[in-house]
Amino acid sequence: MIGYKIEAKGRLLIVLDTKKNFRKKGVQHNCQSQLLAALMMMGSVTLIPTVAHPQEDSACFMTDAYGQVIDLDNLCSGTSPGVFQAPIIRRAAGIPVIEVTFNGTRTFEMLLDTGASGTAITPQMAKALGVLPEGTVLVDTAAGRIRVFRGRVSSVSTGGIVANNLFVTIHPSLPLGLLGQDLFGNYDVTIRQDVVEFMPRRQ
Repeated sequence: MIGYKIEAKGRLLIVLDTKKNFRKKGVQHNCQSQLLAALMMMGSVTLIPTVAHPQEDSACFMTDAYGQVIDLDNLCSGTSPGVFQAPIIRRAAGIPVIEVTFNGTRTFEMLLDTGASGTAITPQMAKALGVLPEGTVLVDTAAGRIRVFRGRVSSVSTGGIVANNLFVTIHPSLPLGLLGQDLFGNYDVTIRQDVVEFMPRRQ
């Protein structure tokens, strides 16, 4: 595997995989170009073609003057610190379907509904989770306003974001549950080709 050894100030050696455009959490980036651009700003950088030894856990890393390997995947991934990601499993009528975990134990495929104020589950999900009805509420649907049961769950999570002690509505006609803003209302949501990103909103 052909790579580059980049010798910068301070005897810092950077070893890059120049062949591999890698995919991390669903987003593809070129590790070489991003790191080279960053290192050029340091000045006095010399590029020496060499053979890059493969690293088992990372396609982007550096070794110091003592031969210690430091993982640089966070730098190469292009994902900003603090951004949470949920892979898109598929799309239903163009709407992303992602995996959502309830009560820390049960995971279901759900539609990401950015226009829904609350999370709605199917009767089958309610039965699997042991959700007991705690009254009814009126909700607006494409077919008009209907009355549905609601119940409580201990937690809802996806992609590393979590909301605790939530009320969910139980919709008898839904083929899939709907994940609403009661989970991600404090995040800016970006829907990409194969991943949904949640950026914490600045207060």
